[in-house]
Amino acid sequence: MSLHPHHHHDHAAPDYNRAFAIGVVLNVIFVVVEVVYGVLANSLALITDAGHNLSDVMGLLLAWGASYLAAKRPSLRRTYGYSRAPILASMFSGLLLLAAVVLISWEAIRRLFEPSEPVGQTIMIVAGIGVLINSLTAWFFVSGKDHDLNIRGAYLHMAADALVSLGVVISGLVIWKFGLNWFDPLSSLLIAVVIFWSTWHLLKDSLNMAVDTVPRDLDPHAVRQWLSGQPGVAGLHDLHIWPMSTTETALTAHLLMPEPPADDTFLHALASQLQQEFNISHATIQIERSDEGHPCRQSKNCAR
Repeated sequence: MSLHPHHHHDHAAPDYNRAFAIGVVLNVIFVVVEVVYGVLANSLALITDAGHNLSDVMGLLLAWGASYLAAKRPSLRRTYGYSRAPILASMFSGLLLLAAVVLISWEAIRRLFEPSEPVGQTIMIVAGIGVLINSLTAWFFVSGKDHDLNIRGAYLHMAADALVSLGVVISGLVIWKFGLNWFDPLSSLLIAVVIFWSTWHLLKDSLNMAVDTVPRDLDPHAVRQWLSGQPGVAGLHDLHIWPMSTTETALTAHLLMPEPPADDTFLHALASQLQQEFNISHATIQIERSDEGHPCRQSKNCAR
């Protein structure tokens, strides 16, 4: 006896299309401004920040496209639809940012040995605009950052950019007031560290999701104990928990019940409780009267 009961949400997922569109437009305009004034002011920090913002535009486009694909209905060939698109988008976005870190660090180290004379006031003004634009864009994604890795990626990129731009403002102030031109490439190295730090956890989470690791906010031991403790359950094996997307988790399990329920009420209640207790929205449960002749497929993780 097996059943795949679904728990349906009564509320629709937030629509971030407008947030993505405004964020992309604002950041593209700002990238152009930063490049122009970075060249005029001879500031590596501004040009570096422009490159980072450009990578974030690409990250926003990836996240936007992934959100669109994830909303498409499943088909006979793609039975889960494109629910994994946001996971892949988060992973590629993280890899893109890590590549930017390498390029930024390389150029900054070169400039430390060949310092230029940037114009501090120009750096401050342009980067100050960046603080406002990036803070506004980050604010668009605040509501979804704790529920969707894809949206969290967009939020973290923009929030980090706001901090980076603030760092560039400080760099411009130091150069303007004290004439410490070497502070420009040094601030670029600090920017690279901030980007790396903000990207690492996002990349790790997306890579874990891509290889079907149990979501980090879910304790598999607690799920196993909870299922094993259900009335009439004498054993549990072949338990699998994995992320279907950045917002949905799936589970399959075989329950050993010598006296199985007469109807599907038990299974429907189990699925509903899994949703409420562990936020597992897709549960497939197979009930077996005996496990003779059906050895556990997870020899290291069997629970009898």
